[in-house]
Amino acid sequence: MTNQIASAPLLEVAGLKKYFPVRKGLFQRRVGQVYAVDGISFTLAAGETLGLVGESGCGKSTAGKAILRLIDPTAGTVKLRGRRIDNLSRRDMRPFRREMQVVFQDPYSSLNPRLSVGDIIGEPLRNYGIASGSELADRVATILAKVGLRAEQMNRFPHEFSGGQRQRIGIARALALNPGLIVCDEPVSALDVSVQAQVINLLMDLQKEFGLSYLFIAHGLAVVEHISHRIAVMYLGKIVELTDKRTLFAAPLHPYTEALLSAAPVPDPRARRKRIILAGDVPSPINPPGGCRFHTRCPYAEARCRTEEPAIREIKPGHLVACHLR
Repeated sequence: MTNQIASAPLLEVAGLKKYFPVRKGLFQRRVGQVYAVDGISFTLAAGETLGLVGESGCGKSTAGKAILRLIDPTAGTVKLRGRRIDNLSRRDMRPFRREMQVVFQDPYSSLNPRLSVGDIIGEPLRNYGIASGSELADRVATILAKVGLRAEQMNRFPHEFSGGQRQRIGIARALALNPGLIVCDEPVSALDVSVQAQVINLLMDLQKEFGLSYLFIAHGLAVVEHISHRIAVMYLGKIVELTDKRTLFAAPLHPYTEALLSAAPVPDPRARRKRIILAGDVPSPINPPGGCRFHTRCPYAEARCRTEEPAIREIKPGHLVACHLR
């Protein structure tokens, strides 16, 4: 992992929102909306990994897709290398597609079963006119070697590989265009634990070699702690805490972060950790609670928390928290 993080941000996200309409009835009238992502902001420097964590349904993957323009955001701005991309047309967006790639969660469904590995990795190179013929085959072989696969495997099909190998193919495809940013959408959650470690170490080695930036989306705290420089914690469409990983694990400030960390397993059987059990269920993103969205489950909630939404602010240098109690 790189020791020096560039000061100029590669990615700037400000007030990003993504709402999905809820329609009912014969005429599909709009009766509400899902507040999947509701005004998140952060920056990502070149060579940095930002972990994005939270419970299932909190909006992590939707945020990643909106940043990549796989879906159009409802509001907010996304800038890549200082250029705003959230409002670009499909044609104007094409050059920026080379700079942003994605590794999906499921290594089975994310690969076309009808294409050989060589065609899967070579497709983006052909689409952008970068290589063809023998040069294309040489480049694909080089990329395969970078992810720990052999050149002779390029003629095989995805079903001939294990889950871990398929995810390596997905990583190779993301590397093909030499991007600056890769969004990793829970890339190891479908893999065995031993294979997870191999894939995470591979991602870290590639980051060191190519200066890659990762937006690493996950719900496994141990994985995020291992790979990330900074971590953003999401709850019900909003970022509630953002800081460097050492500070987050040593001294979390938001009650939701404290509860997440208390639920993480400890490898030492002699270690004791006080478990924080949250009351109730996660509220519906169609009708999120007023005030602080966490107040319905927070053990420290006060009257102010039920009526006034806390703004995310810098409590300490580099440590942002959205909580009235801090």
